[in-house]
Amino acid sequence: MRRISRCLLAVVLAATGCHQKVNSPSEFAAERQRMVEEQFKPRGIHDERVLAAMAKVPREEFVPGNLRAQSYSDNALPIGHDQTISQPFIVAFMTEQLHPKATDRVLEIGTGSGYQAAVLAELVKDVYTIEIIEPLAKEASARLARLGYKNAHARIGDGYQGWPEVAPFDAIIVTCAPDKVPPPLTQQLKEGGRMIIPVGSGIDQQLFLLEKKEGQMAERAILPVRFVPMAGEAAKK
Repeated sequence: MRRISRCLLAVVLAATGCHQKVNSPSEFAAERQRMVEEQFKPRGIHDERVLAAMAKVPREEFVPGNLRAQSYSDNALPIGHDQTISQPFIVAFMTEQLHPKATDRVLEIGTGSGYQAAVLAELVKDVYTIEIIEPLAKEASARLARLGYKNAHARIGDGYQGWPEVAPFDAIIVTCAPDKVPPPLTQQLKEGGRMIIPVGSGIDQQLFLLEKKEGQMAERAILPVRFVPMAGEAAKK
């Protein structure tokens, strides 16, 4: 009898696991709208195009399956390979700081799972995104293609060097932190262009906004942040 009871308990537990609640597309859409209303607007994100893009891009497609229920929580989430998908507010904040226009060509350093690239692809003409970790780059490229982002162009590589073959760029966004701003990136930014980049190490990081004016870079720190460190050549300097 005891053996039968244990077997029945195992069946019940298995059945419970098989019937865990899975959010429907409409429920995720409602969560996205709540994210916009509760996480962004009260904290100063007002660009209507950025808010619309954040309300449209399905973040649940860019997080691991076991974390889909947390897709719209106000925090970063792990995506494997010691990398993370940024907190939604940070994605919206950094995007807004670029002042994206429909005609822009934007370079992103640090594709991750592709979420930031997808948000930008809703707002600009073309996004060129570089990821140094090969499995992440391949998965993100396939994911962006599957979701129909034909204007998001992904490649495997060291983002420190940028993407000179398709430079210059109207804007550059960096989602990993070097100790100093990589000179190749400033060289690939157009006159009048904007770059947003976390700089520093460990918990001592600041998000910097840089603008190219008459060939010179004007920069200012705008927010304390914490990003994964930039790998590759940046780690050697």
